[in-house]
Amino acid sequence: MKLTIFVVVIFDTTYKNKDATTTINDLIGKPYTFFQSIKNKGVGSKRMMVEEVSIGFKKIINTVSDINYGNIELREKGILVHISKGLKSFSWAIPFYQLHIYKTVGFSIHAQGNFVRFKNNILLKENKSFIDKLMDKKIEHDKQYNFYEPIGDIYL
Repeated sequence: MKLTIFVVVIFDTTYKNKDATTTINDLIGKPYTFFQSIKNKGVGSKRMMVEEVSIGFKKIINTVSDINYGNIELREKGILVHISKGLKSFSWAIPFYQLHIYKTVGFSIHAQGNFVRFKNNILLKENKSFIDKLMDKKIEHDKQYNFYEPIGDIYL
């Protein structure tokens, strides 16, 4: 029997923290430079409304009726999901190999046994081109791993 353990990598990034920055950079790569960001036509989403989070993230969202906002930052080997709680900021580092994206009632990001679902409203629609870019990066990353090898010619 094989046991797989996922470590949720979420940091309080309200203030600079060298340990958090080093860990994030090791896990998903360094931030794109200014010129790389321009070349890629942006590497960050606009803000989106957080509709729901998994139980593990309940402590980092507002418990009162305040609106929670989040945004996504592309990195070379993954993404950072930034969530604001009042004046505090939290960042969830997700490598591409753990990332799962679903478009159902809203737009949700799943990894490491947790999820963040963004509300399907005008803010999400404004991020359509960024989400398409995110999907392209994920597909491009997955292409480097050949999961299935064809066994000869099979015709149906």
